[in-house]
Amino acid sequence: MLRLVLRLMSAGIRRKAKRVGVNYSFLFMRADGEQLGHITKLIEDGTIRPVVDRVFPFEKLNEAFAYIETGRAKGKVVVTLK
Repeated sequence: MLRLVLRLMSAGIRRKAKRVGVNYSFLFMRADGEQLGHITKLIEDGTIRPVVDRVFPFEKLNEAFAYIETGRAKGKVVVTLK
């Protein structure tokens, strides 16, 4: 049932992707070291490229959340622990 709902919700983006010759699919995540290893390999070989918008130190966690809530982030917002 969930797959059907997601398929219906993604119909527009799948049409747009098809027009430009791009394959689009969902990646369902679960706590699985093998899957995370596969994603790491895809990132390392450049198959997928995560977009990082801003990086915040842990001390500015509240500022990071405030930035996310503005809706202006154009990629991932990263919080570093160091």
